[in-house]
Amino acid sequence: MGRRAAAQEQSPAARARPEKGDRLVFVSGKKAGQTIQLSDITQGDPQVLAWAMEPGTGVIRNASRLNQVLLLRVEPSELQEETRGRSAEGVVAYSAICTHAQCAVTEWRQTKSALHCPCHASEFDPFAGGKVVGGPALRALPALPLGLEGDLLVVAGRFTGRVGFSQS
Repeated sequence: MGRRAAAQEQSPAARARPEKGDRLVFVSGKKAGQTIQLSDITQGDPQVLAWAMEPGTGVIRNASRLNQVLLLRVEPSELQEETRGRSAEGVVAYSAICTHAQCAVTEWRQTKSALHCPCHASEFDPFAGGKVVGGPALRALPALPLGLEGDLLVVAGRFTGRVGFSQS
């Protein structure tokens, strides 16, 4: 690991939750670390995993897996009103960490229109604020409000709830 990468992982900004104004960047693939534009997220495709990046410093908030975000683009008219208000032209963002046992929510079940956690089969409705629609999870996935600056997806506020597992 290079010095810059090691220094970033130790940075308080890299551990901090996404903040208003942060840009979103790809977690992996050919575009890993590149900013995500609205045109990069296609309606009907599986979710895309992202990190938030502090725009002034370029620090990617990836020192905690609890900061990982999933993005999904759907038809805006199909979103509940509150969910639509947190979306950017049909792109919704949620914590990618299941609220049951903190596994990664990595699957999109198109036939059910649900985000799926393969560890214990919790499922979440992205159209209705990430509410639980199946499995053992007791809490919705926290949503991350989005906005647009030109074609760039940006964080418009903090997560709507506690990320990850919490005892009831």
